[in-house]
Amino acid sequence: MPLEDFIIAVFCCIEASLQELRIAYPLRQRGFAPKLSDSEVLTMETVGEFLGIDTEKHIWQYFRRHWLPWFPMLGSRSTFVRQAANLWFIKHLLQEKLATS
Repeated sequence: MPLEDFIIAVFCCIEASLQELRIAYPLRQRGFAPKLSDSEVLTMETVGEFLGIDTEKHIWQYFRRHWLPWFPMLGSRSTFVRQAANLWFIKHLLQEKLATS
């Protein structure tokens, strides 16, 4: 499977799962929505881990260098890392959901 297809498949899977989780667990109560969607952040982390990239900094660098047209709202590294860290509970729920399906 080409990497482009893999990224699309991962995004679709994460987006569908997030839609289900958002009903029971609203992600944000206040403040502005981030420019980069949570689905995009989780997709980038998942694909990065699959490719053997083990830090958020290196994942951000890889996607900035190779996939920026696909993720045009990818901002600064610190914003990406902060958003990824804030999604820890959602990551846990996604892992739990995938493990039981």
